[in-house]
Amino acid sequence: MDLSSSPTIQSQLRHDWTIAEILNLFEIPFTDLLYQAHTVHRQYFDPNQIQASTLLSIKTGGCPEDCAYCPQSVHHQTSVESEPLLSLNQVVEAATQAKAQGAGRFCMGAAWRSPKEKSLEKIIGMIKEVKTLGLETCVTLGMLAPGQAEQLKAAGLDYYNHNLDTSPEFYEEIITTRTYQDRLDTLAQVREAGIHVCCGGIVGMGEERSHRAGLLASLANLPYHPESVPINQLVKVAGTPLANAPSLDPFEFVRTVACARILMPQSFVRLSAGRETMSDELQALCFFAGANSLFCGDKLLTTPNPEMNRDQQLLKRLGLAFSATKNLEKTPNSTCQCSASLSS
Repeated sequence: MDLSSSPTIQSQLRHDWTIAEILNLFEIPFTDLLYQAHTVHRQYFDPNQIQASTLLSIKTGGCPEDCAYCPQSVHHQTSVESEPLLSLNQVVEAATQAKAQGAGRFCMGAAWRSPKEKSLEKIIGMIKEVKTLGLETCVTLGMLAPGQAEQLKAAGLDYYNHNLDTSPEFYEEIITTRTYQDRLDTLAQVREAGIHVCCGGIVGMGEERSHRAGLLASLANLPYHPESVPINQLVKVAGTPLANAPSLDPFEFVRTVACARILMPQSFVRLSAGRETMSDELQALCFFAGANSLFCGDKLLTTPNPEMNRDQQLLKRLGLAFSATKNLEKTPNSTCQCSASLSS
């Protein structure tokens, strides 16, 4: 195979990517880009194993943030109603079912700007009970106050999800009620507490390719790469400002996954929201491009998701399998900060 016209990817870890370099990756011919992303993927992972996570909305609706994509925001007129925090028994029942269906990680999401201490105490109880089932635990609770990350760590939390959503340059087009720096500050608190980071973004919100490159640069240039990087495709929900956003070219989505794999070779790259409208063929391309994690279950917070049986059938057709390992071999601060380059 002649790849002389495309740069060779050096898979050492970097934290100094430029937007120009990432845009150059996006410009590589599609098959060459996938070949190089897949080559990098094989250096760090078994390409036939997919990590499975399940996401449960433990507190739905009524969120004071104005995220343009989110049907849970009080700023938008959607069909999502505000609901109270689920009980401990409800969460344990859902986690037990998720484990029985093959999930290795159980994620709990609450529609808050930030958790109050009384609510955090209940979340801590949920984390402890889910851990007893032998599942990895993850929560997404919004911004954290000083000391809250340490409380979550003491409870045994494995992952904290806090997405950057998009690039710094496009951010104010999507969210005005919190800043980009607010998000970075929360991530820093999570890291300082020794919790693994789950952090990615959403594509297809009307952004340009340069904004997708900017999002990936923001993620890859964090002091330590996120252990999990969810790549969400916008789910258009009636009543939100992005309900009529132009659809993203599926090949552009695959390119985004491939670039994420190259930039963050040790991270799990997860196909998250938007899979309900993705064809089996598109998902297969994403797996080849380096995606090796899925959110499973018939719902992601409030939006549809493929049923578990459909995912299992797809993986069987592809000769892939859900991973039974916990995938927590690295500690958050063990990520090598080696230099690397794109060389001709």
